[in-house]
Amino acid sequence: MKTIFFGVLVFLGAAAYCAAAGIAEQAREGNEKAEMSYAFGMVIATEFFLGSGIELNYGAFLRGFRDVMENRQTHHTIDQAMDMIEAAFMSAHFEMAERNLAEGTAFLEENAQRPGVLTTPSGLQIEVLVEGTGDMPDISDVVLVHYHGTTIDGTVFDSTVERGEPMELPLEWVIPGWSEGLRMMREGGKAILFIPPELAYGSEGAGAIIGPNTTVIFEVELIEIVRSE
Repeated sequence: MKTIFFGVLVFLGAAAYCAAAGIAEQAREGNEKAEMSYAFGMVIATEFFLGSGIELNYGAFLRGFRDVMENRQTHHTIDQAMDMIEAAFMSAHFEMAERNLAEGTAFLEENAQRPGVLTTPSGLQIEVLVEGTGDMPDISDVVLVHYHGTTIDGTVFDSTVERGEPMELPLEWVIPGWSEGLRMMREGGKAILFIPPELAYGSEGAGAIIGPNTTVIFEVELIEIVRSE
């Protein structure tokens, strides 16, 4: 949330600077200017608002943008605007965190009843798909893995499987749910890890897809223990 808010501050400051410098009057006409403007809209939406939970009135958003760019009288001072933005992001963040936690808790409670799903004392759930036959890694090991990560609704956020190339990962650097789950597996094994937020990305989340208090699912293949560090 702090990153998003800082990005909005930078964007609003840049808009004011552009107005003062007269950049809005530079000679870019026709399709080139339209495509450039469209690109700005894409980046602003992706970097600052996507996944934030903020719902915008697009007409009012554009009026505020134009008032600054064209040096018109604005409805608020810049400090008032910043306070409103901070309050909006905080409210959206907390609402999303509560919703994600409730949905994740309900999912894990139901998932725990399925045959083959083991719940550890930490709250991690693991379902073994293929029993490995090799060694079990330790916290100091680097492992070679294939994985496919999704949220509980199936949205993919990271996947070496889709990229077609496994990855080496030090177990002491990964999220706690990974570290615990991989140490329960043997080389050659494959399992699904159902990871609650406190063992994953916590109350802050990680980007647009993994919001605050998001429960995540990883299907992991432990190919081999590469080395110990």
